Order: sequence, then C-alpha cells, then structure tokens
Amino acid sequence: MTDIEVLIAGAGPTGLTLACELARRGVRFRIVDRADRFPGGSRADGVQPRTLEVFDDLGIIDPILAAGDLGTEIRAYQGREVVWTGRMSEPAEPTPAVPYPNLWFVPQFHTERILRDRLAALGGRVETATELGDFTQDEDGVTAVLATAGAAENVRARYLVGADGARSTVRKRLGVPFPGETDDSGTVLFADARVDGVSRDHGRIWQAGDGVVALIPLAGSELFVVTTRPPENAAEPIRDHLQRQITELSGRADIVVREVTWHTTWRANTRLAERFRDGRVFLAGDAGHVHPPTGGQGMNTGIQDAYNLGWKLATPSPPLLDSYQPERMAAARAALDLSTRLLDKHRRGDADAHVRGPEVHQLTLGYRGGSLSRDDRAEPGAVRAGDRAPDAPVTMPGGRPGRLFDLFRGPHWTLLGFGAAQAGTVAALGERYGPALRAHTVVRPGEPAGGAAVLDGDGHAHAGYDAAGGTLMLVRPDGYVGLAAHPGTADQVIEYWTALYGASTPSSPDTSQVSLT
Repeated sequence: MTDIEVLIAGAGPTGLTLACELARRGVRFRIVDRADRFPGGSRADGVQPRTLEVFDDLGIIDPILAAGDLGTEIRAYQGREVVWTGRMSEPAEPTPAVPYPNLWFVPQFHTERILRDRLAALGGRVETATELGDFTQDEDGVTAVLATAGAAENVRARYLVGADGARSTVRKRLGVPFPGETDDSGTVLFADARVDGVSRDHGRIWQAGDGVVALIPLAGSELFVVTTRPPENAAEPIRDHLQRQITELSGRADIVVREVTWHTTWRANTRLAERFRDGRVFLAGDAGHVHPPTGGQGMNTGIQDAYNLGWKLATPSPPLLDSYQPERMAAARAALDLSTRLLDKHRRGDADAHVRGPEVHQLTLGYRGGSLSRDDRAEPGAVRAGDRAPDAPVTMPGGRPGRLFDLFRGPHWTLLGFGAAQAGTVAALGERYGPALRAHTVVRPGEPAGGAAVLDGDGHAHAGYDAAGGTLMLVRPDGYVGLAAHPGTADQVIEYWTALYGASTPSSPDTSQVSLT
C-alpha cells in the first residue's frame, strides 16, 4: 500500500491546478484520471482575469497568453450582408492594480497542456487510465482502491480530493446531494471544425427563422467553433449536419466543413453540491458545482477552488481546512447566480445578452467576514480583509522595477508594512516566520529605505490598498488579504498566525526542490 499526503481524482484544469500547487510545496501526492488519453476540444475557452493572476503565480502566464487572444469581432449576416457588428467585451488597458483586465480566450486543451507541462517541470505527472474505485476514511486518512489495466492497488492518503467532474465518483460515493436542474428545451451543438471559405479575422452568425449557426475562430488553432442546434436525426453525421446548417442559413455554397475534431451537445445544467467537504474528502470544480457556459464561470471557479485548497492541504490545520467549504461554496453560488442571470437574458432575447463586463472577471469575489479574514482597523479602507490583494508597480531593493505580484509569487505568505516606521516590525516578523512569510516595508519617496524596503514611487501601492502609514497587510498564499491592521503591531500578526498554525511555522520550500513521492 502506497502512502501519500493527497490523492487527486481527475486531471482537468481543477485537478491540474491543485497538483501544481501541491508540487511546488513539496507535498507527496498522486493525480489520477480514468481516461486513457488527454482530451481535446475547446470546451471552456474563456480564462478570466482572476484566473490569469493565478496562472501568473504558478509561472505559466507567458505560455497562456501566447496560446490565446482577446477574441474577435462578431458580425451577424444575412447572406453576405452585415446587419450587426459587436464584441463580447471591449478590451481594457491594464491598470496598476489589475495587470490582466481582459477575458483571454484559450482552448481548454491548450490550458490543460500548459498545466501538465508545468506539473512535469515540478516533477509530477498524471496517471492516465487509472480509475478511483471504492474508498473509506477514518480519523487519520483515506484508503482508496485504484484500478489500472485490470490491476487493483490500495492507496493510503491523508486527504482525497474529488476533481472528477459533474459525474463525480467521489461525490456519489460520499452520498452528497447535487441539487439543481437540467433543462433540455434549449440544447446547443458545439463543435471544433476545420472550415474553408471564410477568413479568421472575425466571427460570423447567420439566423433565419428559428435556425441559427455561428462560426467563431478558435484562438491558438486553425479551427473554428461552430454552434447550432443539434441534429434531429441522431444517425446523421455531425459534419454533414454542420455543413447543411451553414449552407442553408448563410445561403453560401463556398463555405465547406472539412473535418470535425470534437463536438458535444450542451444543455442548461445548473447544480451545487450540498457540501464541499466530508471529513478528509473534498470536492472541487465540476464535482461540486456545474454552471451554464454563459459568463465563462465554470472552469474558472474550479481553478479558484484548487488555488484556495492547495495551500491549506500543504500545511493542514483545522482552521485552514474548515475555511475551504464556506469560502468556496459562497463563491460558487455567486458564480452560479451570475451565469443563470446571463442565461436568462439569452432566453429572453435581450439586446445586450452577448455583452460581458467586469462582473464576470472574478476580481471582486472575496472572503470578507470569513474565518480567515480579520480587519483590526477602526475604519476599514476600500481594501479589506478577505479582498483580493491588488497589484502595484514598485521599485525593488537594488533599484530594479517590479510589482507587488512579484513579491507574492510563490507558496509563501507576504507581509506588507506601509511606512518606514514599520521597518522594525517587518524585520522581526520576517525573521520569526521566514521563509513561510516574506515581509517587506513599503515606503514613499523621501522616507528612509532599508535594504529590504520596496519604494512606492508613484503611490500606487498605498492608493491601491487605501493604506495609511503604519498599516500592516498580511496577504495569504492565494493572494487575498488575511489580516489588515492600523496601527499594525507584531503582536497582531503573531496572534493571527498562532490561531491558524499554533506554535509551529509551516514550511515553504524552494519551488525548485520538490519531492512528490
């Protein structure tokens, strides 16, 4: 029987993100998937700004940006005549606080490949054709049976995470109810296809009567995403059906569907598990919540689940593990509500049903009022405990330009002490808890700057955090403010830290030194 810390069932974006989080912390884990090959298909192709920040932290932002784009202009046609032109959202410029302000379109097969490559660089791998069977748990861990090529293996893990999709074996074996609704009245066929006869400079929609078909260039590929109603005759080949729909609705015989590489039939399915935790077993991603595609919330919410859970499993303590379910269930419920509202706009035929704004970006989802969020200020500012920690340009020690996100990147906590008067407190706490905590003084021009201070030359850090001199901001490993205090003292940080970890200090290994098994 193998003995590990965490067993992850499911190697989609959620499971892979969790595996990367555990790998860079040196946690012994295994990630298994029942499929014998990695899936293709564009599937969830919208990566929200908050998820881009997660990918920045994981060290994969450059390949993610290279694999996608901002999306294309959409034009509605009657034959060859353009009758409407628009975009899902207008591109925005980065700001000091938000470096990735736009939805980024990346086919899911690219996102998963990039995550697998990052996992491999950290020393991990996905075990394909390996299915989780039965499992039992006790006070000390979980005993699970894995089946590979007809052979059974017993695995002992401290924790099990079900990231195994909407039909989750883990959720079903736990007996966790999955209430919600499935609406078959408005099914839609999605297909990735090679199409000749149209350029890739914009997307196209043709509608006639009750029929509609759309051709949208798929970012990072030579394919188009084709959407239309499913065939009435289940025996009709999908390529033939798509060709007929395009020809009939566009009136053009020069558009030719050459090949269909992937397709699925979507139906409105909205569900939320009654709990995300059962003892030492956790649910994440579609295993805990299923969303309509409107708003691009499903995959992104699952990735955020994994990002929230990874650091808590790496240094488990009751307060940390207990916080996962309330934090992520509230976030999933908010994302479901948003997706449903947008779907209802489509059903009603609202003129702005296609428009997406900052509400879908997940930058304002946070954990105010949660058990890990403590704001000790008499008058809390615009950024409070539980909120996403903003970015800001700063000058690093030695004079090189940088960003607060550069300070946050990695598996550690980060302490920001605003004002030179906090230099002593920052130094003492950094020495006490390092390398699990990296502490920095943030000073304005003209203030004394010690060797470890960062200079807020343009004031964006102070403004972004709405922080007066003497403020302490303790930022969690997942980029949310845990403690905000003014005037901040070392005792407040020690008290907060001790409530989470007791007298111990969690390890925070160099990400280049990883041992998985």
